[in-house]
Amino acid sequence: MAAVMMIATSLILIGIGIGSVKVGEAWEEANVIHVGGKVLCQDCTKGWNDWVNGSNPIKGSRVSVTCMDDRRRVIYYGSDETDEAGEYAMIVNKYVNGKEVKATGCWVRLVSSSDSSCNIPTDFAGGRSGVKLRRPTWLYRDQTKYTIHPFYYTTPLCDEPNQEETQSNY
Repeated sequence: MAAVMMIATSLILIGIGIGSVKVGEAWEEANVIHVGGKVLCQDCTKGWNDWVNGSNPIKGSRVSVTCMDDRRRVIYYGSDETDEAGEYAMIVNKYVNGKEVKATGCWVRLVSSSDSSCNIPTDFAGGRSGVKLRRPTWLYRDQTKYTIHPFYYTTPLCDEPNQEETQSNY
């Protein structure tokens, strides 16, 4: 029984070692960057529980990804519209015009909402200002995927005025 346990433990440890090497190799050889997430509408006029848990997907809203090189020049820009579930999925080639697109130089942000009653971008989860790609959520062979936390729009009624603009007018 002890011999079987030792063999099983050895196989597990060998499998972990092999798996970590393959992950490292896949990281270096990834040819495509996948970016995906959701866009939802949050209505502040509802109760707390509905506001937090009752967000509705927005079909047809636009999300963009902008990638810059080491000199902070845009080398890639792309956008996608959300589907019925409010989900978007973009594919960025790792090489554009002979230059390498580094995921750490890419930002994802909200562009526009197709819902006229829920069209004020919020910075909840960074949708308005943009989210920098940091760690991939999925890595397999020649693909790297980043899943972004949901971005949110809200209704005009819930929009808060910019305090800096209000104070500078006095």
